[in-house]
Amino acid sequence: MSKVAIVLLVIAAVLIVAIIALYFLGKKAQKKQNEQQAQIDAMKQTFSMLIIDKKRMKLRDAGLPQAVIDQTPKWLRGSKLPIVKAKVGPQVMSLICDEKIFDSVPIKKEVKASVSGIYITDVKGLHGKPLAAETKKKSRFKQWVERAQEKAGAKPIK
Repeated sequence: MSKVAIVLLVIAAVLIVAIIALYFLGKKAQKKQNEQQAQIDAMKQTFSMLIIDKKRMKLRDAGLPQAVIDQTPKWLRGSKLPIVKAKVGPQVMSLICDEKIFDSVPIKKEVKASVSGIYITDVKGLHGKPLAAETKKKSRFKQWVERAQEKAGAKPIK
């Protein structure tokens, strides 16, 4: 066999081993996530709260209790999390929001939220119009692409 063929076989073997390892690690992570989600659903409570502010900020700057910061792995302490500052009853609290619903959380409105510990899992409007995600202004490039698609007939004209 030539040297090139041997090198390619070794690379293929390493890639196959890596794919198999990632498959089993993924199954293990999925199982762990399902257990955590079941635990969150079991502890869920519904509260009426006034959302004061929402930001993506580092864990140590968020104003969360020290016990939460101590329990967080060191490699996650520097990452930014979606933090919501809300008034629950007479108390102002900083809560961690689910990444999926963070954009749909309205600011300065009263909402009914499902909370598990300090983690907001779901938000529903209490007064006024139903909640809708805020529309962001499109970049010039996206506007240009949409116009080109409309002219080409790939997208229905508004």
